Amino acid sequence: MSERLTIALDAMGGDHGPEVVVPAAVNFLRATRDTTLVLVGLEEAIRSHLPAGELPGGELAQRLSIRPASQVVAMDELPSKALRFKKDSSMRVAIDLVKEGQAHACVSAGNTGALMATARFVLKTLPNIDRPAIMTAVPSITGSTHILDLGANVDCTAEHLFQFAVMGSETVTAVAGIAAPKVGLLNIGAEEIKGNEQVKGAHELLVRSSLNYIGYVEGDSIYLGGADVVVSDGFVGNVALKSSEGVAKMVRHFLTVNFRRNWLTKLSALAARPVLTRFGRFLDPRRYNGASLLGLRGIVIKSHGGADVLAFENAIHIAEKEIHCNIPERIAHRVGGQLDAERLRGSA
Repeated sequence: MSERLTIALDAMGGDHGPEVVVPAAVNFLRATRDTTLVLVGLEEAIRSHLPAGELPGGELAQRLSIRPASQVVAMDELPSKALRFKKDSSMRVAIDLVKEGQAHACVSAGNTGALMATARFVLKTLPNIDRPAIMTAVPSITGSTHILDLGANVDCTAEHLFQFAVMGSETVTAVAGIAAPKVGLLNIGAEEIKGNEQVKGAHELLVRSSLNYIGYVEGDSIYLGGADVVVSDGFVGNVALKSSEGVAKMVRHFLTVNFRRNWLTKLSALAARPVLTRFGRFLDPRRYNGASLLGLRGIVIKSHGGADVLAFENAIHIAEKEIHCNIPERIAHRVGGQLDAERLRGSA
């Protein structure tokens, strides 16, 4: 690969496709200096959303290119169908660029199932990793909490959960600079007698590991800052995340409705505006958009399907940071060098 970082963008993925991806790419390039972007997808559609003069000959021309792809993976398309019949889709070609060494990372807002299936098929998993996991950061009263898995693996064994914990801990150390992230295992209670067999088994592995494991945590700990990394299977993690998104939308709805009720509440809203602005900025999901597909032999970032320009740009920044942090290499080193030792320690 060239010295300059390169990120491939699935320009056709998500609810909005190039309408969002292209301006997000332009904004990202204007804010950075050492990264190039490749827009993958239907060339005519991509060019129609480029600012006048950017390609060819514009000041960003040296850092922004188009890689044509003739197919698009629909948001409701079966992963198996996308994998088998959409080999020239924007999603597949973007991931192929990572596989071929022409890009350091891929970002897509497309179909999550298809993205995971394609990335796993093309890039393969790292040694000693059975399944990739999806991880993202969510706001908490102490800053943020990273949670995984968020839907890639509905059914998990204790060993899978243990691997997720190792991957999540290493990634948070790299991207957040936390030397020994606090790792919690999501459960229906903090007591050791609670939980299913998979959770209890993972608990035993984690207790005897070298991770900074703090034990079981309940759902509220995700947002109260009790742990830096919260581990669960994909079913529970996805439900927890989507439930919290719903609560946030409900809070915003009722605040808006009540502040607009009459002239007195409107006056109150005006007085509270600075606080509400800061609060809204802190909870803005666009600031946290961009979930990492951990455990692959390459960097793939999943953007929310409904992301706007600011949100998708944030996902590109996450990809850039993971490149600088060498996330796959760090996970491979941690797993390869320490996972077996932690298992042996657990069986001693």
